[in-house]
Amino acid sequence: MKEIVELSNQTITIGRNEFLKVKGSIDTNIYYVESGSLRVFILDEYEEQTIRFGYKENLIVSLDSFLTGKPSDFFIQAIKKTTVKVVAKQQIDTFFKTAVNSNLWTNILEGLILQQMEREVDLLTNSPKERYQRVLKRSPQLFQEIPNRYIANYLRMSAETLSRLKKS
Repeated sequence: MKEIVELSNQTITIGRNEFLKVKGSIDTNIYYVESGSLRVFILDEYEEQTIRFGYKENLIVSLDSFLTGKPSDFFIQAIKKTTVKVVAKQQIDTFFKTAVNSNLWTNILEGLILQQMEREVDLLTNSPKERYQRVLKRSPQLFQEIPNRYIANYLRMSAETLSRLKKS
């Protein structure tokens, strides 16, 4: 991942609650989070559904738009003041043209796919307790970086249920 971050020639800082990306926009950048935290969400009718988080040393991307060059339904919003390094798709494409670097890209994509599969299993798990335990085991740092209300939304439970689970 270090190699990708070194491709960046742009750093952006956004304030709490500001958007890095909004629904309907095309975004072919990958972002490396230097500090702060972000969430990726969709608006389902009038309700936000958080689907992913990014915090220090994570890559975050609107993968559908990055891969297709088409508008996305995703929002990417800062949870707190966040600084990201920006790597454009053109830089990524040039970097990954060599066989050595293409293996790194494959590893990154495989990681994203596995994370998405874990997320789908979380959503299909009926018990809030099981969802909480799975995420805690997989990403304990999440609980230090992200406020409970966003984690609760991500886990599809109320903030009160999450609080009760954390106490037990």
